[in-house]
Amino acid sequence: MLQTKLSSKFQVSIPKAMRHDLDLQAGQQFTLVARGRIIEMIPQLSITEARGMLSDCEYADSSEYRDRIKRKSE
Repeated sequence: MLQTKLSSKFQVSIPKAMRHDLDLQAGQQFTLVARGRIIEMIPQLSITEARGMLSDCEYADSSEYRDRIKRKSE
């Protein structure tokens, strides 16, 4: 487990080993999520980086989705 501390300017530095393991770059943006007393830092991905993340989807195209009206009638 790695540790860091909050600076007087409310900045946190990520240890080099973790930056290297996660391939983080200077200037990269994150989404911060508070979960109780835990802060999650989620790296934001560009469209090109995110491409293919949902490729395991079971539907070939949107015609196979059940819409809200069809669900109510079933």
